[in-house]
Amino acid sequence: MNIGFIGLGNVGGKLSGSLLRNGYKIGVLDLDPAKVAAAVAQGGWAAQTPAELMENCDAVITCLPSPQASAEVVEGENGLLSAIGPGKIWMEMSTTDEAEVKRLGAMVTAKGGAAVDCPVSGGCHRADTGNIAIFAGCARDTFDRILPLLTTMGRRVLHTGDIGSASILKVVTNYLATANLVSCAEALMVSKAAGMDLATAYEAIRISSGNSFVHETESQVILNGSRDISFTMDLVLKDIGLFQEVANRSAVPLELNPLLIDIFKDGIARFGTRELSPNIIKRLEESTGLQVEAPGFPAQMVDDEPEEAGYEVVPKRG
Repeated sequence: MNIGFIGLGNVGGKLSGSLLRNGYKIGVLDLDPAKVAAAVAQGGWAAQTPAELMENCDAVITCLPSPQASAEVVEGENGLLSAIGPGKIWMEMSTTDEAEVKRLGAMVTAKGGAAVDCPVSGGCHRADTGNIAIFAGCARDTFDRILPLLTTMGRRVLHTGDIGSASILKVVTNYLATANLVSCAEALMVSKAAGMDLATAYEAIRISSGNSFVHETESQVILNGSRDISFTMDLVLKDIGLFQEVANRSAVPLELNPLLIDIFKDGIARFGTRELSPNIIKRLEESTGLQVEAPGFPAQMVDDEPEEAGYEVVPKRG
């Protein structure tokens, strides 16, 4: 398959890098010329418009920061819709709104193409090595066509059902990660205030029932002081806002997520939209006068697992 890739940011640049590293020659498009040049240096080719990519590719992947950005790429001037037709596939790898991806997907299918929402989960460090998890919402025959692409970019690939289903599960998992981040920040701060050695506290949580993926990653960069997980507070607020919209449409009266939204709105008001998300702990550091840092922890997470061929994860059904 000839592949196009639009959006070469923190996640998209790494996913497209996995394709290039594994022998795909892909067309790329991004607002940052330096990112395009880097992809071209790895063997890609530069496109000028989304339509050009769709004209020359079997599938075009979008990995963008907001539903609005995806809408512009799909239905804007010289967008994907102007060139899509039978046999063409649009793959939305952005974290986006279920209703919006269904709306755009309906336009794609009306022109004879196929649409997939296939967001990723597991952190930029795993996107960099092709070991990230991927959810995919689409018809089964479309999933079978793109599975080789998905297993090149990720290790564990889950077919979640129809289009939109993957986007729901993505914001569900991002909500859980956000709740974990805030609870880890509070746990580390209480440990510090109570006089615990923070390296020991980290290990106590890691080997206990309190452990989580977020603790093993974001707690480490909190303790290092870099707080660099390549994710910012505005993106957290977007994701938990999308989760809230899913809950609202389903008439579920949430209690915890509205509080998380308030916490991150306050964090953004204090520290700015592009503040690194683990620095939500700075709210507690400012209120207590304590610094939650300890030597021996990494400044950034690096995936220490070797790149392996991906595979489909099949849900247990009795």
